[in-house]
Amino acid sequence: MRLGSRKITPRDAALAVLVIAFATIAGAWIFEAFGYLPCELCLKQRWAYYVGVPLAAITLALAWRGPLPLARIGLGLLALVFLGSAIFGTYHAGVEWGFWPGPTDCTGSIGGAAKDMSDFMSQLQTTRVVRCDAVAIRIFGLSLAGWNAVISAFMTAVAVMGLRSR
Repeated sequence: MRLGSRKITPRDAALAVLVIAFATIAGAWIFEAFGYLPCELCLKQRWAYYVGVPLAAITLALAWRGPLPLARIGLGLLALVFLGSAIFGTYHAGVEWGFWPGPTDCTGSIGGAAKDMSDFMSQLQTTRVVRCDAVAIRIFGLSLAGWNAVISAFMTAVAVMGLRSR
């Protein structure tokens, strides 16, 4: 398979997925550090990256030095992980756009049980609820969930291209 005039090898694909996935999750952490707190669905979308980044690193090592059939299995797994991430990101973006309802538990949570009413009131004042259907920021018209869907779909395509190369 070719991208432009260059053939995408399993090693190229694994490296691309590793770099893009790491940059994406690092970007999410940076946005969080600047005060854009993630909702429950945002946090769940990160699971694909917590699995995908190490898997891409292992796949890259296998494509570089190890048995190529194992690298192809790794690329197949990466394609599945990020396909799931793209679907989940699309679901979350649809919740944000109001296309369908989101989960009812996207209302935040309060820490442990309060000892008395003043403890409870203090918890209510310090707990920040991050709604799953409210967009914290849009970049070029897409929320971060929408961008996750686009980026994950792209990584799925790159993994498949690497998987299909001879």
